[in-house]
Amino acid sequence: MVYDAIIIGRGPAGISGAVYTTRANLSTLIIGRFDSVLLKADKVENYYGFEQPVSGKELLLAGKKQAERLGARIIDDEVVSIEKDVNFKVHCVNDSYEARTVLLATGSPVIKAPVKNLNKYEGRGVSYCTTCDGFFYRNKKVGVLGYTDYAVHEARELVPFTKDITIFTNGAPLKISDKYKDVLSQFRINEKQIKEPYGNDVIEGLILEDGSRDELNGLFVAYGSASSVSFALKMGIATDGKSIYVNEKMETNIPGLFAAGDCTGVFKQISVAVGQGAIAARSMIETVREIRKDG
Repeated sequence: MVYDAIIIGRGPAGISGAVYTTRANLSTLIIGRFDSVLLKADKVENYYGFEQPVSGKELLLAGKKQAERLGARIIDDEVVSIEKDVNFKVHCVNDSYEARTVLLATGSPVIKAPVKNLNKYEGRGVSYCTTCDGFFYRNKKVGVLGYTDYAVHEARELVPFTKDITIFTNGAPLKISDKYKDVLSQFRINEKQIKEPYGNDVIEGLILEDGSRDELNGLFVAYGSASSVSFALKMGIATDGKSIYVNEKMETNIPGLFAAGDCTGVFKQISVAVGQGAIAARSMIETVREIRKDG
């Protein structure tokens, strides 16, 4: 099945977008974990229409029910990569899906790799994009910093270039789904905590907290879950490194791909995310209708 719209992220921006796309009769799939930072909001007092404070969890659950009532399909999964061909192919931990348009609404990255001086080597051996930079590490020793399915997926992306790959969890226990457990044998796993990277002009390796060192030619960061900016880096979507550039229609520089909410670097408020989701949805509706007319 080819969906008219796939929405990645089930927070206010994503659900708002889905409400509009489903009401416009677009087949809509929402993909995301129920792990929004809004779940940590005990009382929301500045959102329109609520006389009394409401919890973030209540808002999220109400939005979910609304989208499902209108016909959206919601699946609990993690997106690890997106590809663009004629349509978009969205690859998750458990399955893959295809759509005519995609909305990135995963929020802003909230997990940063807690490694001292890591940013010092960004662009000098530390990379956030295996698709962009994997080619430069042919037959070299590389590491992937992470502990989830996302890290294993990125390690697999490097296999065509090198077989010398170590996954560094930085002291965190591996959180891997059954799908990826069978491929772990392709990689070395180092679960020691990292003190800091070392090197002169470029990264030369990692110093671990126990005093040992692990030499590397490059380190790819895939810590936590893939964010909208992670997808942007891989697909060539214009960003400032932290946020995705969009126009007034919430369009990125890739036709058919839109972004809304915190990942666009806006004022981080529920009302703003909801509004951007609605604008993005309207643009997706127009795009799909043009595709249908041309088809």
